[in-house]
Amino acid sequence: MPTMKYVLFQLGEQLSLVEMPDTHAYQLSALNLRLHKELDKLTAAEVPPLARCIAEFSPSELHERGLPMQSGLDYLEQLERSFKEIPEKSYPLISLLTEIRALLAQLEQWYEEEYEG
Repeated sequence: MPTMKYVLFQLGEQLSLVEMPDTHAYQLSALNLRLHKELDKLTAAEVPPLARCIAEFSPSELHERGLPMQSGLDYLEQLERSFKEIPEKSYPLISLLTEIRALLAQLEQWYEEEYEG
């Protein structure tokens, strides 16, 4: 059984969890920090809100089971769709999409190896 971690996100008052393999949780946190760093550089009028990563922890440390949770794959696919739809003309948005897609590809490969191999 693979070891998983939770990444806790906050958007306004709303908290949510993303379940990630422990080997990839840090990458999701780092990606989130990078995206937040670059959001202010976007010139598009319609930029979707981005939750902020506020913690990583193991499942044994989770005391509140009622928080919304999604898999890392679902989260990254949703993130990729939302950034792909930004009508950006000035900032090289492709570099951010490349980072999102790279982590998504790593995670897809991890799941394939872990559960099919």
